[in-house]
Amino acid sequence: MAKQQAARHTDHPLGPIVSSAHLAAGAMPALSELEFGLILLGHAFERWMVRCMAAAGVPDLSPLDVLVLHTIAHRDRAKRLADICLVLNIEDTHLVTYSVKKLEGLGLVTSGRSGNEKNVVIARKGEAVVANYTKIREALLVAPVKGAGSDERRLSEVAAMMRALSGHYDQAARAAASL
Repeated sequence: MAKQQAARHTDHPLGPIVSSAHLAAGAMPALSELEFGLILLGHAFERWMVRCMAAAGVPDLSPLDVLVLHTIAHRDRAKRLADICLVLNIEDTHLVTYSVKKLEGLGLVTSGRSGNEKNVVIARKGEAVVANYTKIREALLVAPVKGAGSDERRLSEVAAMMRALSGHYDQAARAAASL
């Protein structure tokens, strides 16, 4: 019965494409499909970031290191560690602190203090690396995605839905932590 119910909520003849059929057997199989897609997309995206950064000249960075570097480079303004954590939705601030130290050691960012706050800015070397990453991204990722006929408006809609869903997952995590 659960398989029949799940199959009704998808266009795929075999039912929803999921990693956990027991979760898809619930009231919203499409959410399980989304979660499996997020798993695949998340791993592919992390692999891409690391490989693109290596091609840009900086091997051995973690996916988080790459995200922190791009966040620091964003809008060419100094960033507080708390702001980097907020933007990336990271609770464990020491992870970002470690990434910043690693990026500083590579000469990609510099840090200083403004009162009690540690501020981080992109260094010239970091700017060059980010520019090279951007160039590689345009050639190897953006061009093929555009060439496949992806609708930019639809991509923006999906991104907005993902951001909204992140709030539901955060609230559910808070509720689960209180059980």
